[in-house]
Amino acid sequence: MRSLPAGDPGVPDDRSATRYLIWLAGRQKLLFTAGILLGVTWMVAQALMPAAVGRAVDGLSHRDEDALLTWGLVLFGLGVLQAVAGILRHQCAVRNWLAAAYRTVQLTVDTANRLGAALPRRVATGEVVSIGTSDIDQIGHAVDITARGTGAVVAIVTVAAILLDASMPLGLVVVLGVPVLMAVVALLIRPLHRQQHAYRDAEGALTGRAGDIVSGLRVLRGIGGEPVLSARYRAESQALRAHGVRVARVQSMLEAAQVLLPGAFLVLVTWLAARFALDGRISPGQLVAFYGYTAFLVSPLRQLTEAVDKLTRGHVAARRVVRLLRLTPDLVDPARPATLPAGPGELVDVESGVRVPAGRFTALAATAPEDAAAIVDRLGRYTDSDATLHGVPLRDLALATVRERILVADNDAHLFTGPLRAELDPHDSADPAALDAALRAASATDIVEALPDGLDSRVAERGREFSGGQQQRLRLARALVADPETLLLVEPTSAVDAHTEARIAGGLAAARAGRTTLVCTTSPLLLGHADHVIFVEDGKVVAEGGHADLYDGEPRYRATVSRGED
Repeated sequence: MRSLPAGDPGVPDDRSATRYLIWLAGRQKLLFTAGILLGVTWMVAQALMPAAVGRAVDGLSHRDEDALLTWGLVLFGLGVLQAVAGILRHQCAVRNWLAAAYRTVQLTVDTANRLGAALPRRVATGEVVSIGTSDIDQIGHAVDITARGTGAVVAIVTVAAILLDASMPLGLVVVLGVPVLMAVVALLIRPLHRQQHAYRDAEGALTGRAGDIVSGLRVLRGIGGEPVLSARYRAESQALRAHGVRVARVQSMLEAAQVLLPGAFLVLVTWLAARFALDGRISPGQLVAFYGYTAFLVSPLRQLTEAVDKLTRGHVAARRVVRLLRLTPDLVDPARPATLPAGPGELVDVESGVRVPAGRFTALAATAPEDAAAIVDRLGRYTDSDATLHGVPLRDLALATVRERILVADNDAHLFTGPLRAELDPHDSADPAALDAALRAASATDIVEALPDGLDSRVAERGREFSGGQQQRLRLARALVADPETLLLVEPTSAVDAHTEARIAGGLAAARAGRTTLVCTTSPLLLGHADHVIFVEDGKVVAEGGHADLYDGEPRYRATVSRGED
């Protein structure tokens, strides 16, 4: 998004949203320009038809067969030109719509990836969903309508020029009447803009509320909170309905104005033309032409009001998109990233004193789980800290380098929709033997065997067909398939039974032999397989050693891992 205007992150001004729409249009200059030219051709061909009909009528009234034939052929040619230009314009419009809408989707997804873990803290889920469902439609329509809107403007100017040449008074009525009509319509646009903005806010909030309820439904039922959240959702839903009614009220007035005002204008110009024809100031053919012009003007006037409406909606949607695109991640790459030596190195968290030796299976037991999570966040560079790898501060490294060398796997990771094989090995880089070994180490082979198509079975959204323990084992298998140089695991067996945990403990230690691994856990089964155990209290290392030695010699460690059962 380097093409976007620079500025402070946050809610962008109107200029930013407008420039975003212009930027989108500029990304497909050829199609956008072709759409405008075809839109102009399409509308001007229609605008010239009444002139051809009027000339044909005058030829008929003067019994001039050559003139009648000539203008009849001109009318036919204009009809063919209009049809061809209309078909091609529509094709360009669809392509422009799709390009603008799906380029917005691409940019939104790219921004979500760039923000990473900061996304849920900075943007509500409903806001992102609304961008992908409703905002892309409005942005696509805003880019699409420019072709018809430009054609409508050129057609009105063309008709006004013809009318001024034929009859100055009637021409002036059109020249002065069209701006008046547009000014009346413009009075409705500002309240429509306001109501659409409020509706979009309420829609995003309600979508976020629905997502929260669905994701926490089991917990809500367990604590009896479902009726409370249901009532709250119902109230917000009714508020959204009220917003929708207010938007529809203004929208209906705009739609009515699109019919009433051009219709009244048509009646006025036709009445004046009829009076001029009776007075002999214009010919019968001109009268027919004038009626055709005014009848035709209904179409470009409606196109203009539709363009204003869609550009307004697109502007509201673009403001939302730009606000998301201009968010900056919590962590950014240094101006000049440092380089790391090849091979595994010691990973150190300076703040807590945790040192993860290279090539060993290390466990971290903390009296408070949040302390362990904070240490892993620093070691994985999900928060800024003085943590180092190979003695090089992580903040001096490119984020891509850190992510390549250090993998953090916790229980907040999701399972995505798609074949299970692609879910476990998204880069399709592991051979079948490595994939099978990872499943065995994670004690997840029974999960795959129970599926109808094995690894080719499709995973539903967030893996909802799997239990919590099954999801945890599959996430662990995915981390093992990745085979990172340094693997940081946070409570990888918290949702499985003791027998499964024992199998995972032995399999995990074997699978990561000779590789740098840190497991945050208070499970004696996992701690017993670790080469080295670090005990943390109040966020600081207070003891280190083997599990048996710490259990016998450190009462606080024993109380933590035995959960006070001794």
